[in-house]
Amino acid sequence: MAGESLSTVGYIQHHLTNLTYGKLPAGYERVDAEGHSHVLEQATWTFAHSSQEAADMGFMAIHVDSMLWSVGLGFLFVLIFARIAKRAHSGVPTGWQNAIEMIIDFIDNTVKDGFHHKNAMIAPMALTIFVWIFLMNTMDLVPVDWIPVAMAKITGDPHFFFKVVPTTDPNITLGMGFTVFGLMVYFTIAKKGFMGFVKELTLHPFHSPKWYVNVILVPINFALEAISWISKPISLGLRLFGNMYAGEMIFILIATMFGAGLILGLFAGVLQWAWAVFHILVITLQAFVFMVLTIVYMATAHQIEEEDQFH
Repeated sequence: MAGESLSTVGYIQHHLTNLTYGKLPAGYERVDAEGHSHVLEQATWTFAHSSQEAADMGFMAIHVDSMLWSVGLGFLFVLIFARIAKRAHSGVPTGWQNAIEMIIDFIDNTVKDGFHHKNAMIAPMALTIFVWIFLMNTMDLVPVDWIPVAMAKITGDPHFFFKVVPTTDPNITLGMGFTVFGLMVYFTIAKKGFMGFVKELTLHPFHSPKWYVNVILVPINFALEAISWISKPISLGLRLFGNMYAGEMIFILIATMFGAGLILGLFAGVLQWAWAVFHILVITLQAFVFMVLTIVYMATAHQIEEEDQFH
């Protein structure tokens, strides 16, 4: 795909641009793949033809490829685990059943080590997070041109955008991060009550038995706690995105070397294999880190002993 019809810079930009569907305003000037321009007579919902159009579509645009892959891999996770669960037996596990049981035991032990409260939702959520993120990350091991080239041929558009690693899209990773944040708020209020949640935001970390001192401390506490709470989902999402985006970028840069001659092509093959082997550790570690931090945040939301100091 790329080496023949795109420059190196164009190739990289193409592979880093999502298939975006959104609304372009009336009067917007569009330029097609052949360089011809025309002005939209009315506001139009359409697929972006360039990264600039994708940016101009604004907040309400949707990255279709990220949604398709993330939802599809989620269904794949459910399908595999449901199929193995139906075929599970009490004998010595083999094959897929053995692998699935090892993953479940690993997640269960991790949850027991980090979460010491009663909530039947935490372990299944941790399992879902780990496996789902791992599957999305694993798409980074697919050679960068295979699926985009296939989609370009299917659609007949040689410049068709189609990213296949959902976790290289900050919309996906931050979406997961803020979902965890929502659960943190929900369980904090459920376990500590609404006033307990308010006290946690306003009477921590600084607290005085004298009310007039607390009048001064409350704004300071709220500012510190608000930053602490908001930073959690942002750091969750950006950490995963940053590591996976960097990994994808390296794969793309290596791919550009294949069109630079036989010697560089052979060297690129070695680099690609070496980076793929190392990247197996990265994609697993990133899924594990996201899961562990989620468990820690859920444990913090369930922790009520500290509330005694506020009474």
